[in-house]
Amino acid sequence: MSPPTFADLESREYLEANGRGGWCSGTYAGSGSRRYHGVLVAALRPPVGRCVLLSKLDETLECASGSYALAANRFPGAAPSDDGVRVAEFGRGDFPWMAFEAGGVRVRKTLAAVWGEDLVLLRYEAAPGCPPCRLILRPFLAPRGIHSLAHANPYLRAGARWDGGTLALAPYDGVPGIHLRVEGASFTPGPDWWYRFQYERERERGLDFEEDLWTPGTLAVELVPGKPVDVAVSTGDPAGRDLDSLWRSEAARRAALRAGVAGRGRLGPRLGLAADQFLVRGRDRETVLAGYPWFEDWGRDTMIALRGLCLSRGLLPQARGILESFLGALDQGMLPNRFPEAGAAPEYNTVDATLWLFVAVHDFWRAGGDRGFVLERCLPALKDCVDWHLRGTRYGIGVDPDGLLRAGAAGVQLTWMDAKVGDWVVTPRRGKPVEVNALWYNALRVTQALAEEAGDRDAARALAARAEGARTAFSAGFWDESLGRCRDVLAPEGPDPSPRPNQIFALSLPFPLLDEGRSRRVLDWVEVHLLTPRGLRSLAPGDPRYVGRYEGGVGSRDGAYHQGTVWAWLMGPTIDALLRYRGREGLRRAQDLLAGFEPHLDEACLGSVSEIFDGDPPHAPRGCFAQAWSVGELLRAARIVEGASAGA
Repeated sequence: MSPPTFADLESREYLEANGRGGWCSGTYAGSGSRRYHGVLVAALRPPVGRCVLLSKLDETLECASGSYALAANRFPGAAPSDDGVRVAEFGRGDFPWMAFEAGGVRVRKTLAAVWGEDLVLLRYEAAPGCPPCRLILRPFLAPRGIHSLAHANPYLRAGARWDGGTLALAPYDGVPGIHLRVEGASFTPGPDWWYRFQYERERERGLDFEEDLWTPGTLAVELVPGKPVDVAVSTGDPAGRDLDSLWRSEAARRAALRAGVAGRGRLGPRLGLAADQFLVRGRDRETVLAGYPWFEDWGRDTMIALRGLCLSRGLLPQARGILESFLGALDQGMLPNRFPEAGAAPEYNTVDATLWLFVAVHDFWRAGGDRGFVLERCLPALKDCVDWHLRGTRYGIGVDPDGLLRAGAAGVQLTWMDAKVGDWVVTPRRGKPVEVNALWYNALRVTQALAEEAGDRDAARALAARAEGARTAFSAGFWDESLGRCRDVLAPEGPDPSPRPNQIFALSLPFPLLDEGRSRRVLDWVEVHLLTPRGLRSLAPGDPRYVGRYEGGVGSRDGAYHQGTVWAWLMGPTIDALLRYRGREGLRRAQDLLAGFEPHLDEACLGSVSEIFDGDPPHAPRGCFAQAWSVGELLRAARIVEGASAGA
């Protein structure tokens, strides 16, 4: 097999998350292709306030036959695949790794973020039989927020403290110190700015893509077979830490994660590792980071994702902690849309995040979650949310006389199809969106079931009556016999029949709304027009608004976001519907869909699932390279397929 090309290596990324909101990430080429890549990215106000501290750690191998750069960088006018790229193999098991070959020496590099700490480990191992050589490490710093770019300036403190094993740096006030520990190394000072590193993915996204990075000098250490070189990069002083013990502890933790999802095909164990990267314990909340590398924790994404990330893996305490955090953030009967990066007040511009809370509580309860917590903490909160929706809350959200839920205000995007470019709301969907009303019906039924469990018969009867009214109005308003499917929105100006995937939730949620005949017709239509090997298209290709490729600048990409782009998370409700309405045939189809997804785990971010894909074949991965609800819904689907297979 020929060695991978630079394009192969740079198109594949790795992610190591630390459970605090920070991470280590880069490309297998060693080049940074995003502003978000870094050896050490730390959350200063966990889980947000994220900063790139150590941007890169470039390696050079000095052997008897010469000096060989192992990493690659992009600079103006320079070929990116120059003499520096020497990766012979790469992969992702429990940890990301790559093997370099140069000067008759083969060196394996492995990376790990230590769970619960701002601490990253790197291990370099020379293959047996290789001649001794020296490993030269040059750190590059860019202490700045993840969405910014650094440029040479006179304010950075260029001093470095070296104590014979640890290099300590304190570049700016208000930014944590950075420590590099390399046992047995020597340090050669050489403070300098390096100019105009270029980030290819940022250029493709139509954004600023050049950055200056500062280096304090180089570290040198002997590299001989049988004696790994361990490097620790952290915000706290790692002196005295047993790095080998940290490696063993992380390996054991990850082995347990894989074991927890055994039996779910080849997808399950790998997704079990990926799932853990989104679960975060911050200063004031347990939560889910919606996607790497740029999303914060979002209410909608969290409620959808935790069913797969937590419940399908039996992590009930973690699920309860997340539910508790978001219940504490309810306001006027609404769950926050997101918690901003800068730590500002939560934003409440969403209609469906709150409704997904009901589904999450229902699934937590059915999975064996704490009954007392459900009835004493969750049920009163859910009742209050229902009351707020009945009398009306923010952004025109409220129940009409027909029992259906409306939502919408000028210039605001409230559903999950929430792209906005300047003042242009790409898919406003004002009125009564189909999935919102499927969720509203489920919210009523979930609250009814919990009220019955609590012995509150009066509340249960009232909720049941409202749910029946909503069900009748749903069938009358959303079903279009001429199309053989549901309309997408009942808008003030008239029904919107846009051929979108949102109707799948009328079939897939715990309490479906359509009868079996109509449900089968919707599923048939979705399979023909929207289903791809990577999820559902957000708009059918026959629509004149359809955009088959998600690319270009911000306006172009956001304009395509929900106009044909494929969303991986929608594979979950699709598989729910297949199993519910197709019997053994549906089970076989679901198994094929999950098996067909496996190749994606070896492209983009290895071992994880991208946010979106092009609507047109070959459905190239786009957006966030690791997305919580993509991973969560596939993991949940793998769990229910496993159960269905066992009972078949």
